[in-house]
Amino acid sequence: MKGAGFSPKQRRLFQWWKGPYDGVICDGAVRSGKTFAMGIAFFLWAMSCHQNQQFGLCAATLNSVRRNLLTPVLPLLRSLGFDVQEKASRNLLTVRLGRRENTFYLYGGRNEGSPALIQGVTLAGVLLDEAVLMPRSFVEQACARCSVEGSKVWFSCNPAGPEHWFYKEWICKAKEKGALYLHFTMEDNPSLSPRVRKKYERMFQGVFYRRYVLGEWVAAEGLVYDFFDANALSPAPEDGFEEWRISCDYGTRNPASFGLWGRIGQVWYRVEEYYYDARAEGRQKTDSEYVSDLGRLAGEREISMVVVDPSAASFIAALRQAGWQVCQADNRVLEGVRRTAQALRGGDIVICKGCDASIREFSLYCWDTRAGEDKVKKEHDHAMDDIRYFVMSLEEGGIAAVSVERKAF
Repeated sequence: MKGAGFSPKQRRLFQWWKGPYDGVICDGAVRSGKTFAMGIAFFLWAMSCHQNQQFGLCAATLNSVRRNLLTPVLPLLRSLGFDVQEKASRNLLTVRLGRRENTFYLYGGRNEGSPALIQGVTLAGVLLDEAVLMPRSFVEQACARCSVEGSKVWFSCNPAGPEHWFYKEWICKAKEKGALYLHFTMEDNPSLSPRVRKKYERMFQGVFYRRYVLGEWVAAEGLVYDFFDANALSPAPEDGFEEWRISCDYGTRNPASFGLWGRIGQVWYRVEEYYYDARAEGRQKTDSEYVSDLGRLAGEREISMVVVDPSAASFIAALRQAGWQVCQADNRVLEGVRRTAQALRGGDIVICKGCDASIREFSLYCWDTRAGEDKVKKEHDHAMDDIRYFVMSLEEGGIAAVSVERKAF
């Protein structure tokens, strides 16, 4: 394979394994070309150095493995003459080139239960994309599975905070662990034009800019959404909405926050909201009362989906009993914060004038600098949580927007 279309740093991924290293670690900016080049290089290495062996392809979720690795890489491999057969039900690929054949298993390492998925298998190599989004137990279990002679570990990630275990144990100790460390910037991706680079620079702000554009391992501090300007908000559009959804952060003693979202084209507007603080009001509400309040927020609109805090089991049951189409929210906090910041910066979601609870919390929602890791303070976060749930439902969605008949309130 000719490397004319790759940058020097990307090309190094195609030959590092010929040296004395046991692994390679690539970190840096988003859209820097590290994942694409690593994916291709991983398959070329595996097929040129091994026969009838098993390999692991890992990311935070199986969807991420397919989206970030398989979708861009497999067409190129096939164009180079590789025969790739996927068995989606078993989460594996069989790859052939000439007389060589190897098997590649797909793993999602989102939580502490994930190591059980990879236990017992013997691997000749593993590629861990989004390594900082996986629990340490999964990453270490995956590395421990690589016991075949000549096995290698391949890591790719965007930076997190300087206290993150992966930074301390792998980035800072790369030489000690026998790994080659390569830091990527957007300039290492020859497919990005200056205009596209500028677009990505505009998408991020604050700590996310330093991490995802500059590629720095920096601590989060100050306001979470420090770019949010309450003075620049506009009233909600009067018409033209094509779809409606509601997002909910449920609370009994803590405040409950519901947001009404309308879509025009590809943009979602938070046009109205409901916020009830039981402590301030001196009375807790029941699930049925909250269901009624949600119905009043919806009005006569057809709501395609209600996205709800996954821990609110009784409220979810009450909503379903009342005929609402309910989606349990993805509650990954840091990933949700990152995606929410990106959606706000990119104009994919818009907070409208009159959403006073949200606007107030945007000015108060802070990073917890005493935590020693990326955490947000658990205060002034109820509207922030329901907004985060909503954004994660869009990113992870794939859920059909089906209107359902609901009972009268």
